[in-house]
Amino acid sequence: MVSLHQHPGSFTGMLMLVIFSVLISSSSSSKLQQKVNVCSKRNPVIFTFGDSNTDTGGLVAGLGFNVNLPNGRSFFRSSTGRLSDGRLIIDFLCGIWCNHGQLVTDLSHLTGYGESLNTGYLSPYLDSMRGSDFANGANFAVVGSSTLPKFVPFALNIQIMQFQHFKNHSSQLAATKGSGKVIDDEGFKNALYYIDIGQNDLADTFRKNVSYARVVKKIPEMLAEIKDAIQTIYDEGGRNFWIHNTGPLGCLPQMLTSVREKIKVLDRHGCIRTYNDAAKVYNDGLRALCAELRTELKGTTIVYVDIFKLKYDLVVNANKYGFKSPLMACCGHGGSPYNYNASYICGHPKCGVCEEGAKFISWDGTHYTEAANTIVASNILSSTYSTPNLKFDYFCNA
Repeated sequence: MVSLHQHPGSFTGMLMLVIFSVLISSSSSSKLQQKVNVCSKRNPVIFTFGDSNTDTGGLVAGLGFNVNLPNGRSFFRSSTGRLSDGRLIIDFLCGIWCNHGQLVTDLSHLTGYGESLNTGYLSPYLDSMRGSDFANGANFAVVGSSTLPKFVPFALNIQIMQFQHFKNHSSQLAATKGSGKVIDDEGFKNALYYIDIGQNDLADTFRKNVSYARVVKKIPEMLAEIKDAIQTIYDEGGRNFWIHNTGPLGCLPQMLTSVREKIKVLDRHGCIRTYNDAAKVYNDGLRALCAELRTELKGTTIVYVDIFKLKYDLVVNANKYGFKSPLMACCGHGGSPYNYNASYICGHPKCGVCEEGAKFISWDGTHYTEAANTIVASNILSSTYSTPNLKFDYFCNA
């Protein structure tokens, strides 16, 4: 993720779409023939909160920043505000789903944004100009967001306040108009609440050249904000939560470039050890927080997903996945070893881009390519990296 000053995640139908991503990660030409039962009891609803890992257009709509091509080139063929060449993990998790009661598994006929789909991707809360449809939830995530400070756009606390405004207005409309396209109180209760935030807090603190100890000291305050967010949603009636930990910060080309060589200590895979260690401390705290809240908040289901392990695996086993330069950005400036320059970020006229179809993990030095997101999403579907190891149809039929 990048900070704002640097730049110019009932539910099964949504989640089970990731089966499609298995097609890409194993073979681009393979087809999944198995039919999958999808939500039968209720319409899937999801609300997402976070940063650029999940932002599908909030920054562009909310602050007017330009996110230009080649962002979006691989799937959408135009920029949609996503900081990637294509789809994000959240797109695979909730963008392509139920079709006449069956899961859409063969998407080879799709060529553009939402084309031929019964339901498009989750609409950014701040975007009212792109045919936004909030019947299935809303995406509150915005590039550059963090947990602290809490009263600046678009910190997690602000996103939660926006959600409360959305819920109040939606409930009023549902009560007065009875519209089938408005989420009612039951819809908010059964919705899945997806949170993926924290990476910017760690990255921004490290960029201030503070010590590892001071970065780690900040983590309890970050976790307190996440706890407050979950508590607020719970008080509003939400009961189902999907929580991502943060990825391997020390493997990002942006971070690898920003640290002076004299003080940079790398692990055996070329990632900054202290940065990843700080992420692990945060993740351990987040895991403990989820366990604590399962006990404190009665009637909740809180799933913790180990995104760090999933993303670090891409670097460790890069060859297995076909990635030849796991620590190098596809879209960047400066060439090997990292191809990242903060003055020429992706979309800048002086910024080059790898050949379309080339296998890179990092898109722009901070964010992931669609190819990488596809693999991560397909592994999320397995539930192997989730605590508890719930099957995804739980959120649809529980």
